[in-house]
Amino acid sequence: MPRETVFPQICIALGFEDVDALLNHAHAEYEAGERFLEFRLDYLPVPERGVGAIRKFLIRHPDCVILATCRRRQNNGRFHGSVEEQIRILEAARDAGARAVDVEIESAENCAERLAQLRTGCQLLISYHNYGGTPPRLDSVLRRMTRIPADGYKVVTTARKPSDSHRVLALARGNPKTPTVVLAMGESGFATRVLSPAFGGMYTYAAPNAAEGTASGQVCARQLRNIYRIGKFSRDAKIFGVIADPVRHSISPAVHNRAFQARREDAVYLPFLVAAGRLKDFMLLATRLPLAGFSVTIPHKQKILRYLDQVDPLARRIGAVNTVWRKAGKWRGANTDAAGVTVPLEKHIRLAKSSVLVVGNGGAARGAAFALAAAGAKLAITGRNLDRVRALASVTGAEPLPREQAESRMFDVVIHATPIGMTPRVEECFFRGRIPAKLVFDMVYTPMETALLRRAKNQGAETIAGLEMFLEQAGRQFEIWTGERAPRAVMEKAALEALAVRKN
Repeated sequence: MPRETVFPQICIALGFEDVDALLNHAHAEYEAGERFLEFRLDYLPVPERGVGAIRKFLIRHPDCVILATCRRRQNNGRFHGSVEEQIRILEAARDAGARAVDVEIESAENCAERLAQLRTGCQLLISYHNYGGTPPRLDSVLRRMTRIPADGYKVVTTARKPSDSHRVLALARGNPKTPTVVLAMGESGFATRVLSPAFGGMYTYAAPNAAEGTASGQVCARQLRNIYRIGKFSRDAKIFGVIADPVRHSISPAVHNRAFQARREDAVYLPFLVAAGRLKDFMLLATRLPLAGFSVTIPHKQKILRYLDQVDPLARRIGAVNTVWRKAGKWRGANTDAAGVTVPLEKHIRLAKSSVLVVGNGGAARGAAFALAAAGAKLAITGRNLDRVRALASVTGAEPLPREQAESRMFDVVIHATPIGMTPRVEECFFRGRIPAKLVFDMVYTPMETALLRRAKNQGAETIAGLEMFLEQAGRQFEIWTGERAPRAVMEKAALEALAVRKN
């Protein structure tokens, strides 16, 4: 039997078509502090050359753990040879110093005797991949795999809906005596890449820092460590997140995870991609993981109300919730967007009797409109959907205006509450001509300076960036969830750093 290997929590998946590129990225990852690398030999036109690369790399870095994989084309790999040839290459990788090898279940079932011999010199991982979805009975998949003696079993599926992530993670938690690696590919399964080790998985996978990964949804180890703090939260950590579609642009994970770190909270905050028709399924995931709370943004701020047990009176009047948490087994909702609008504005203007034009009619616009009406502002609302503009105006006592009429007037303040101008469509702007205000507040914060704000500055108007609103509402969310004062300076620094990274 091989000497037992305790794998580091993150394995960097290296798949390159050129040996020099493979080695260059491997050295770069080692210099960045990584000590667990997967060499995808099947990516190389001649996989045997990868064996030499393993030997060469380990001469310089003998403390690194190398996992060798040579997945066959029939099983979504790139190797065109037979099972016999595949095993021969993996044996050579073992002899070159690889501490572990990965053999897909389809190959393993056809070469059990050879695997026993292969395993005498290294750790053997049996892997299952499903690129079509997540089967309903993952336990049966694991039973099939464990018929073959191995040192670990990797189950990788594709998340088609939010609850798929829970079923994958539950496989590890429900089989604590079986060493497993569990992941769900795709953006919808991203949470599994962060949570898997805490749920009992042996390790997780990451992409190299300077190249694409080998599977959908992989992010680099730097993000897993610095933003999501893998290894810094326990299996009992509280799980929070943000639900949106799209969600990839959100800086909320960077900001809230840094805040948890500053306050030494055993917690993690994750992005959850939830399409418009998947909100009910997400609530299934939220209950089963379980989540302690989550932020809500486009397109769910209004529809989330139907899934909550209790809603704050202000949020109920607004008809939109951006903050959810669970207390005493009940889902509760509030709206911190309202304060996110009024607090930054009050630094510039006295809201009572000021004329304010709100652009939009979704959840964020509703929060702004109700808050401003309560503050005594003279309110007008415009947007692309006039029927919805009129409906919001009627419940807030505002004046509904078509865009053309709004552009012909002049207001003390314009508040833009739509996703127009958000990354990646950064050149878009709701207003086609002059922006009709002395003070312009754009809720969009990616990019920090939108086309709307640039044009407003060119007109000589004062501006308020969306980051101010984001930080105010995020700080209040943190306080609702933790009962502690939000570390606002820390959160602002984290937000600016995250936005700078996206800009570059």
